[in-house]
Amino acid sequence: MISACVLVRSEKGKFDDVVSALRQIKEAKRVFPVLGRFDAVVDMEIPDYKMLGATVLKVSKMAGVVFTESLVEVQV
Repeated sequence: MISACVLVRSEKGKFDDVVSALRQIKEAKRVFPVLGRFDAVVDMEIPDYKMLGATVLKVSKMAGVVFTESLVEVQV
């Protein structure tokens, strides 16, 4: 299982809609607002990198999303 955090910036006035949509993603274990350059963090658990890529692309194409940044867990 792959753990990743997807940082999401929303359009002005679209925060509530974006967070509601993010909470509908089945791989999202937690969605929470944050202060700073991003507006929300999506904590995900996904079985493989192919599905991770597809899910992050889906998030980045959501209405109201300006941009995303993904932080993927690595094994060291």
